[in-house]
Amino acid sequence: MKISLKPSNSSANLANQGGESMSEFHSWHDRRGSWLAYILGVYLLQLIYLSLPFLSVASVWTLTVVTHNVIMYLALHHAKGSIWMDSQGIERYLTQWEQMDNGEQYTANRKFYTVVPIVIFFIATFYSKYHPVHFIVNLLSTIFVTLAKLSMFHGVRILGINKY
Repeated sequence: MKISLKPSNSSANLANQGGESMSEFHSWHDRRGSWLAYILGVYLLQLIYLSLPFLSVASVWTLTVVTHNVIMYLALHHAKGSIWMDSQGIERYLTQWEQMDNGEQYTANRKFYTVVPIVIFFIATFYSKYHPVHFIVNLLSTIFVTLAKLSMFHGVRILGINKY
């Protein structure tokens, strides 16, 4: 099922003002410091896992990759709608990723949120010394979250999952 991206009347005003996001909920992606806060959040997650003495470095990096990718998938590719009551038009059928940057593909935000999981995967693979089990787990997790970000899957619901 393919969903077209047409903003509702209430959010059309926001979409036409200076290229802002379709809803106010997504405007934080364009704010100064949001990328830095995101990177610091991933680093904080890494430090929390590193503080657990019973985990090896390879396990910590694998946990960081998997946790990051699961959280990002749930937050960007599974959650739909808007938190604002007055903008529940077409937004209620679109995931957060599809609403970001008014659905425009290949923006700086989308590129950033696509590259970060790949970079974390490469770092985790290096620190796990290319151990096959860690590599496979990290690779599958990264593929899972990265495929959902591709433009060919914009508005697509595979097998009707998350259709409503």
